Amino acid sequence: MRRGCTSLILAAIVALWNGSQLMAFDLQGHRGARGLLPENTLLGFARALEIGVTTLETDLAVTRDGILVLSHDPVLNPDIARGPDGAWLAAPGPAIHSLTLAELGRYDVGRIRPDSKYAKTFPAQVPSDGQRIPTLAQLFDLAGASGKSPRFNVETKLSPDKPDETPGADTFARLVVEAIRSAKLEARVTIQSFDWRTLLIAKRLAPEIETVCLTYEKTLEDRTEGGTRKASPWLAGLDPASFAGSVPRLAAATGCGTWSPYFKELNAAAVAEAQALGLKVVPWTVNTREDIGAIIDMKVDGLISDYPDRAREVMAARGMPLP
Repeated sequence: MRRGCTSLILAAIVALWNGSQLMAFDLQGHRGARGLLPENTLLGFARALEIGVTTLETDLAVTRDGILVLSHDPVLNPDIARGPDGAWLAAPGPAIHSLTLAELGRYDVGRIRPDSKYAKTFPAQVPSDGQRIPTLAQLFDLAGASGKSPRFNVETKLSPDKPDETPGADTFARLVVEAIRSAKLEARVTIQSFDWRTLLIAKRLAPEIETVCLTYEKTLEDRTEGGTRKASPWLAGLDPASFAGSVPRLAAATGCGTWSPYFKELNAAAVAEAQALGLKVVPWTVNTREDIGAIIDMKVDGLISDYPDRAREVMAARGMPLP
């Protein structure tokens, strides 16, 4: 009898542990819910919260007056931005860092230019004229007023190849850390980047804030200067050759808690290797139901999607607890 009771208790513990693992699956709404509503707008983030996500994923730029705003591009994107006169921008720019917040607020980002490649990629996105590029503080306020407690995954958008478009890595990282601490959200925000300089600086300034190593094949590629091989400048001085070419080991060396690769560059062996190193694995940007299912089958810790509604459908069909 005791043996039978012990077996039942153990089975219950295992079931609870497995349930807690499943509940930990991190569904992130990419730029809000980009497949459904204009990217990086308060309207899009509100929709992601309605759908039910664990994390709001977004991108950061810095205005001339030092305000963190939500924009994937360091310069205004002519595929989504219209000027004060209502006309589409003729070319990329100006740089957000060259504009004050008041000047930036004159641009409308509520719809996609109809004749663009972007429009063909997201044909179901519902336009909403009058949307402005919001501040990070406004996103925090929106979430706070929603009655929910999502996490935030904020990306520093800067490039070692285009230093004039943004503030330097030190300034950028400091502003992000200060904003997170000011909002008292250290436990609910991760800082991610392809440019790992900001991750190392942020970790030094605020070891309590988790960092996320974004990777893409192009940012991992070596450079050749004067016939001499040099590691990618995106990696903040780290060299993949020192880690036998292992991207998970490279990411772990930065102190990141999460590795976030492009989903097409991921396989189950790499997931297992990363998790054995203590890293969570959350690939980007997974949009079709088939790809979402295949990525979940790799035992990842979460995923980033333009269509969090589709991801929830796949999760529900597999019996996974939903956010």
